[in-house]
Amino acid sequence: MPRFSAQHLKALPIKPGVYIFKDSRGRVIYVGKATCLNSRVQAYFGHSSSLSPKHQKLVANIDDVEVIVTDSEQEALILECNLIKKYRPIYNVRLKDDKSFPYLKIDLKDEWPTLRITRRFDKDGGRYFGPFASASSVRQTLKLLKKMFPLRSCNKRITGKEARPCLEYHIKRCLGPCVGAVSKEQYREIIEQVILFLDGKHQLVTRDLRKKMEEASERLEFERAAALRDQLKAVERVIEGQKIAVTVKGNYDAIAMVQTKDLAYVEVFFVRNDRLNGREYFLLEGIYGEEPEQIMTSFIKQYYASATSIPPVILLQCPVEEPEILMTWLSGLRGASVKIVVPRRGAKKQLMDTIIEDARQGLLMYQAKQSTTVQAALVLEELKEMLGLLSVPARIEGYDVSNIRGKLAVGSMVVFEHGFPRPAQYRRFRLRLTDRIDDYAMMREMLTRRFRRFLAGDEKWSVVPDLILIDGGRGHLNTALEVLDELGIKHVPLISLAKENEELFVPGSPDPVEVPKTSAALHLLQRVRDEAHRFAVTYHRNLRLREAAVSLLDTVPGIGSKRKKALLVKFGSLERIREASVEELAKVKGMTYKVAQTLKEYL
Repeated sequence: MPRFSAQHLKALPIKPGVYIFKDSRGRVIYVGKATCLNSRVQAYFGHSSSLSPKHQKLVANIDDVEVIVTDSEQEALILECNLIKKYRPIYNVRLKDDKSFPYLKIDLKDEWPTLRITRRFDKDGGRYFGPFASASSVRQTLKLLKKMFPLRSCNKRITGKEARPCLEYHIKRCLGPCVGAVSKEQYREIIEQVILFLDGKHQLVTRDLRKKMEEASERLEFERAAALRDQLKAVERVIEGQKIAVTVKGNYDAIAMVQTKDLAYVEVFFVRNDRLNGREYFLLEGIYGEEPEQIMTSFIKQYYASATSIPPVILLQCPVEEPEILMTWLSGLRGASVKIVVPRRGAKKQLMDTIIEDARQGLLMYQAKQSTTVQAALVLEELKEMLGLLSVPARIEGYDVSNIRGKLAVGSMVVFEHGFPRPAQYRRFRLRLTDRIDDYAMMREMLTRRFRRFLAGDEKWSVVPDLILIDGGRGHLNTALEVLDELGIKHVPLISLAKENEELFVPGSPDPVEVPKTSAALHLLQRVRDEAHRFAVTYHRNLRLREAAVSLLDTVPGIGSKRKKALLVKFGSLERIREASVEELAKVKGMTYKVAQTLKEYL
């Protein structure tokens, strides 16, 4: 029996507020706002024929009703947004994975501020930009900004007295405050440029950079002028890339969406100062049975409740419910007037059609990716059953070794997560056993080093695989088993896959496991094995080329160990040293023009 009665519903206040529906377990399943709580809530419990199938199902699951009275519809709207974000009720239209959107933050209280990625949006005096749809999109933005504005990215305490700067300074991605290479005033100027750029005020940034470049040139500070010129070019390239067919002038957000039965894909274009400043996509779930107007209304409320920037105009593909209330609320957040417009003709309608098509393509790509992910999950489930594992092997580590007659022995570790390679987590080993051919000893050394680091608590090696795959046969597998047994690691499954006949070996069985050649699980293991082999062979080849370069450089008169090291650090390979001019060789630290000429003749 429900915990409320008809008398309870009739007694609800005739005031604005928020109503909360709960199921028999006490879970919040729906949150809504109302101008009049009494009439709005009772409407759910009238004739069921007037309700959509979704709301009929909702009503059937309501066990309790709570209301919160507010002073105005605006307060009710804000409270509704906060409660949906908090409870994520299953019958509400809600942003997918929106519990903590990422932002970019500049802490202006810091003496030497920098850009940070954060998932907390606090009113602490810092400048926030976002929210971004995902961690990958915010990282791409940060990477782009680092190319244009040389801010520091380290966490060290800045004293200006460090002995030498890091690599970021040498590749012109940092101004070097740690070594006193830049004043606080100059650094603050860069911070202001970043803020202007993220605010979409690109013309102010380019005008300021051009002015500073000309002033530096007039003062004969040619090195600074050149650095400013390069920065200006980088900014202009990005701005040029944003010149898509945006024919509508001004500052606005343009929002369109496409939907399936249970998912809406929303695309947002951010136009600032007549240019496309960026775009993001968001996913909405819980939309079954909802009209486009309801979906768009839910998105506007949830997105702008967390947004750091609200433009004076918001262009929408379709109308929203209660537009006047929404505009009043948005104007309050912005501190100035905000208009919601649904374009019907002209340039604005053409832009909206472009965004709709972009959203349609984006949804197709998202669905294709999800289909691939589902397929990968099925393959991993097959692998689990095939090997008799207790759980699905979400993380697989593959190992291989490579050498020529025991020389330049190397090992490789590759990682596949959820069926896909994760190159950023690959690791390579320069093995110390270089005096004899012994694949087993090399495998032993590599696995020992890997798992000792895990046991020592090294964060870079802290993740334990769900399955280890060794490139090799029964002997290689036994060696790996011995290593893990000696280290006391007994809970990680081990298998090996031999290339010659594609034989799969598992512990406790002298014979290979019979696996159909068409098995998708076997194909996944082959991919892991082949990737480990490729990674090991590539590393080994690079070492051979480097050793050949070192050997040849040793024959050049005037090239000792220091000059040899400096040349390899500067050019990276013998081929690049060979391609360099005498002038370029002479500029390397420790080199002279005469030695450079000799080197060029030898090569």
